[in-house]
Amino acid sequence: MIKRCWLIIIALLLHGAALAHKPSDSYLTLRATPGGNDVTARWDIALRDLDYVLELDRDGNGELTWGEVRQRSSDITRLATSRLALASAGQACTWDTAAPLALDRHSDGTYAALSLVARCASLGAGLTMRYSLFFDVDPSHRGLVQWLAPGYDSAQALIFGVESAEQTLNLAQPSALQTLKQYLLDGVGHIWAGYDHILFLLSLLLPAVLVRRAGKWEPAPGLFGSFTEVVKVVTAFTLAHSITLSLAALQIIVLPSRVVESIIAASVLLAALNNLTGTINKRLWLMAFGFGLIHGFGFASVLADLGLPRQALVLALIGFNGGVELGQLAIVAVFLPIAFSIRSTQFYRVGVLKGGSVLVALLACWWLAQRLFDL
Repeated sequence: MIKRCWLIIIALLLHGAALAHKPSDSYLTLRATPGGNDVTARWDIALRDLDYVLELDRDGNGELTWGEVRQRSSDITRLATSRLALASAGQACTWDTAAPLALDRHSDGTYAALSLVARCASLGAGLTMRYSLFFDVDPSHRGLVQWLAPGYDSAQALIFGVESAEQTLNLAQPSALQTLKQYLLDGVGHIWAGYDHILFLLSLLLPAVLVRRAGKWEPAPGLFGSFTEVVKVVTAFTLAHSITLSLAALQIIVLPSRVVESIIAASVLLAALNNLTGTINKRLWLMAFGFGLIHGFGFASVLADLGLPRQALVLALIGFNGGVELGQLAIVAVFLPIAFSIRSTQFYRVGVLKGGSVLVALLACWWLAQRLFDL
């Protein structure tokens, strides 16, 4: 039964991770018109997602041109507005196009940028929003929304997914507790969807229930020693990425996204290879800290996409980072008891540690090539 659990966990992680190194997201900024009942919208949708649904690449050469995208601009707008509904007091708002379709570049590729305006009967009764873009073909897709209520400069950050497809857009400034809760949930959601971060952490934790003797991995003698190793690795990783997440979010240090994502892929590769060679087996926390500094910049890029409220910057940082830590602790809570209970078996030492590390290393090589050469 335990072996089956491990196989399912590994299969789910590798399957999800192999699909893409970045989850499918769209970025939507909604802004209420002061003194009016209109809502302007800027919506960035990945061309790769639109191509999958609408088959924009008509000549089938694997490369989208501006001409191919522009010819289907009405289809793109029609698809988008059919999957986004705003309503006030039970009355649906109607969508108009505010400007022609444009293109914008994000860290993970080119996006179609739609400029829309929603005509609502009244905003006084509050707004509800229902988002369903790509949910029918990709249940992991998310809509990252920034909502600017009338008279406020600070945006409310929301994440729309299959389980949170309908939400309320507050007309009042979010309270401190609401801001903290929202970014806490965002942090948990990100670490669970960040397969590269999870595989890096798990690769470092796999040897925690083993000891290296005479060039071979052997079962650790007791739970306390394994628990101590896990605490060291997780604490070092947490401390490191907390430092750089804060520095990057505050714009004190900013690194190019392509460089950060490439180093993150390399960190996963090196952690997996280390499990096969046993080069570093006593101070894995040093590797966790060193590469954790880079992973922090990766977390910061996601936080930037969500939008940082200027009036609650500290709360947003605390909430997001706290959510990341809670997500990590949940992973560790599942990993440690299962790994320790089967550490003496060939299945764990050969199948999970060595076999899993080989698969992770191959996947990380593909990620590294993708990110280095912008494939």
